[in-house]
Amino acid sequence: MIKSSIFILSLGLILNGCGTTTKQVSSDSIIKSNAIKHSLKNNTTYEPIITPEEYKKMLGEQRRILVSPSSTILMNRSLMDFYNEWKDVKYTYGGNSKKGIDCSAFTQRIYKEKFDVNIPRTTTTQVKLGKHIKKSDLEMGDLVFFRTGKFDKHVGIYMGNGDFMHASIKGVKFTKLDKPYYKKKYWTSRRIIY
Repeated sequence: MIKSSIFILSLGLILNGCGTTTKQVSSDSIIKSNAIKHSLKNNTTYEPIITPEEYKKMLGEQRRILVSPSSTILMNRSLMDFYNEWKDVKYTYGGNSKKGIDCSAFTQRIYKEKFDVNIPRTTTTQVKLGKHIKKSDLEMGDLVFFRTGKFDKHVGIYMGNGDFMHASIKGVKFTKLDKPYYKKKYWTSRRIIY
């Protein structure tokens, strides 16, 4: 009798949570609670279903985790590791290897190798991704785009403190956004990871 009382009390704490905040009970939570009780009673496995609203909330929480101070440090370390691997590589239009790389291949490789995010190959397709970010709201990891000619575009990845990393005609390097050439040619910014 004591063992069953302890089990029921433990199960109640698990189902109700350990917090002191009060929660409003919804019909969904009653259904889930009853499903858990039913599965425990019948020795079956209960797997909760995530609703679209819960999924959107979860994605929002993941973004908040990503931009936490510790995640920013990890992102910075990942980007700097990538830079150290590629810093001696020369610019080659259409290049995608350590023999030579162009700007959009460089950003594509960063996202794939460091964040496991697939982005398209060209600047004109990368600029359509994610969401528009004001220059004043840039965060580490955002893509920054420039119109360098009538038809030419350029892309780099924002590193914080007004710096961006890119495969320039002088090779892979860091450059200040407010350098006169890039300040004049600045086009837009996109946030891919959010």
